[in-house]
Amino acid sequence: MKHLFTGAAIAALIAAAAPAMAKELKLSDVRPADATINKELAVFADDVKAGTHGDVTIKLFPSSELGNYTTVQQRVSLGAIDMAVQPASTDTDRKMQISSFPYLAENWKQARAVYGPGGVIRDTMAKLFQKQDITMLAAYPVYFGGIALNRAPISPGDPSVKKGIKVRVPGIKSFQLLGQALGYIPAPIPFSDAYTAVQTGVVDGVIGSGAEGYYASFRDVTKTYIPANTHFEVWYLTISNETLNALSPEDRKALQTAATTFETKRWTVAEADQAKNVKKLEGAGAKVVDLSDAQLEAMSKKVRAEVWPVILTDIGKDWGSKILDKAKAQEKAQD
Repeated sequence: MKHLFTGAAIAALIAAAAPAMAKELKLSDVRPADATINKELAVFADDVKAGTHGDVTIKLFPSSELGNYTTVQQRVSLGAIDMAVQPASTDTDRKMQISSFPYLAENWKQARAVYGPGGVIRDTMAKLFQKQDITMLAAYPVYFGGIALNRAPISPGDPSVKKGIKVRVPGIKSFQLLGQALGYIPAPIPFSDAYTAVQTGVVDGVIGSGAEGYYASFRDVTKTYIPANTHFEVWYLTISNETLNALSPEDRKALQTAATTFETKRWTVAEADQAKNVKKLEGAGAKVVDLSDAQLEAMSKKVRAEVWPVILTDIGKDWGSKILDKAKAQEKAQD
């Protein structure tokens, strides 16, 4: 018994003295491996590895390899997937529609004021994620949204004209109402089926993405791009609370530091990156329709009047109105 006790004690001492095994975290994202987001995530992964002295490594899973963003968010909540960078899914909480309110921000300064550090939308989304046992590490600004068509447009700058053009929209109420308000016929179709739907003529185009997304996934079927500033697209870098809590305090701090750097860098290049992707779409053969300030204002005014009240009813009028009022105040401070 003495020898057994001694052996057990020695084993325990060895285990305590040995360095902890490195944790490999799975991180899901929605874009192909060669997309900008994956290049930036590779830098983020390197920063995490360096900051944790190799204790934490991150393996990237691009192109929704681990499932569509709705499924992934649910699995992050359960701890089945460690991390993700993607749009917020509204399936589990309709209040998350606050992130994709159409025409909430109308320029990059306004967008940074409400979606960037200290912004009311960013802070609100962090609280909503936390209710799902998910910690939001960073908000990743992507682009202002637009409309991609596989045909010539009809009165693209006049929202009062019914186009008779059917477009794919995400299965989110705000995008369906947005499409209707701008004169299109919205058809909710999962992203995984969207390309085929355009290619086969089930729909004539897409609403819900921007130049980067259309170039990455729809450039072969895009003949017209309308930069209508439909919404401001933000993806969220999130981590399961279960995964986060399993890390040491030092590693958690290093992870957050890397995430903050990831977000800060993105805000410095996002606007220029959007312009580059519009040029890429042109290079791929799409005709870009330039809209005047007056046309953009008409679209924004119509959508705010017709769509906002309906979404507010869906997510809670009192709750949503307070957030929108704060957003307007933050935006005004930037103008």
